[in-house]
Amino acid sequence: MPRSLSADRDAPRFRLAGPDDAEAIAKLHAESWRRHYRGAYSDAFLDGGVLADRLGVWKKRLRERDPGSCTILSEERSLVGFAHALFDDDPTWGALLNNMHVAHGHKRQGIGSRLLTLTVEAMVERSERTGLYLWVLEQNVDARAFYEARAGRCVGREPVTPPGGIASRITGSPAKLRYAWPSPCVLLERGRVRSRAAGDLA
Repeated sequence: MPRSLSADRDAPRFRLAGPDDAEAIAKLHAESWRRHYRGAYSDAFLDGGVLADRLGVWKKRLRERDPGSCTILSEERSLVGFAHALFDDDPTWGALLNNMHVAHGHKRQGIGSRLLTLTVEAMVERSERTGLYLWVLEQNVDARAFYEARAGRCVGREPVTPPGGIASRITGSPAKLRYAWPSPCVLLERGRVRSRAAGDLA
């Protein structure tokens, strides 16, 4: 996959992440968690150590290029979205879309749809075709609606895993839902249709 994924100057720029992007990704990741995960994750964590936690995770992920994963960024002067996928993560469900976040104020502009499509394109480039799945907080109804509108099927429910395995970072007993695409290429066709109909503004 080419490092630069967008050529239109007026559209968001999409590219693969590198080690120097860890700080910007961590900031957006922490901001998104603070906005959407409150009530599931503890206030002490979200208002305290969440940024340092995410920075440590992203520095480790991006330290060296990993052929078993990809992180795609969307930029408009600064970072406005990212998606991180792990290929061949599960023998049943396939690749894991481990994270996908779009900055507040940049939603409903096609960024999430494009990140999802580019993730599937990266999967298709590999020799083995698999399904795609992700976990989403049960309380995150907007994200659930986004995936359901793109043919994602809810196929499971489990307790949320505490970030870093630290139980105090969880509040109560939140649940996460597994959404799956057994044949994720359907997302490529949907992406092409949306692009033709609305300039990729889904």
